[in-house]
Amino acid sequence: MKRILAITIYICSLSCSAPAQQKDVNTTTFQEHLATPGVQILDVRTAGEYQNGHIKNALQADWLQQEQFKDRIQYMDKSKPVMVYCASGGRSGKAATWLAQNGFTIVENLQGGFTQWKLDNKPVEGGDNTPQLTIDAYNSLTISSDVVLIDFGATWCPPCKKMEPVLADVEQSMAGKITLSKVDGGINTNIMQQLNVAALPTFIIYKKGREVWRKQGIVSKEELVSQLSK
Repeated sequence: MKRILAITIYICSLSCSAPAQQKDVNTTTFQEHLATPGVQILDVRTAGEYQNGHIKNALQADWLQQEQFKDRIQYMDKSKPVMVYCASGGRSGKAATWLAQNGFTIVENLQGGFTQWKLDNKPVEGGDNTPQLTIDAYNSLTISSDVVLIDFGATWCPPCKKMEPVLADVEQSMAGKITLSKVDGGINTNIMQQLNVAALPTFIIYKKGREVWRKQGIVSKEELVSQLSK
């Protein structure tokens, strides 16, 4: 508790100064600061790299795909600390500089990146080679009820996390009328390619097994209910 309090005081002291703070930290400091209340962890590697192992609770936005990166970053809180990492520190260093220059108040980059993190025996999640959904299994989802809403998302995707309460609200308000099925876009890349799903989140509505609507990005509850009710 004392350590968390000390870290919180440290972060608060940085946030009260100007301009925005951006610095490189070693794995020990990085791990300590992950305990800060409200901290955001950002993995700027590719989705494939992320899938092969990542730091717990990390969001993912590929720095090398600038359109995707900026789209996902807009859903993060600029007032809260951001801990950034990549494979070795190069990409994340550039991303950290960009974040600091674009309104994020506290940004810390992991020296040596995920490679050094593993060398120092820090905790890692993922990399379990979960089998992908087959097209037959996916088609079974689309006919599981008369009206099916498929959510292509991922736990590491900032806009996907923003949609979670909206989807929960829609599912509750339309209970018995629709079926909501989630497809992990971080794992099921083959299905995404077959269905031309280019980004996360993407929502597809099926009625009696036929696709009738799809949309990429943030969608309001009102729009989803309207499309599901047609």
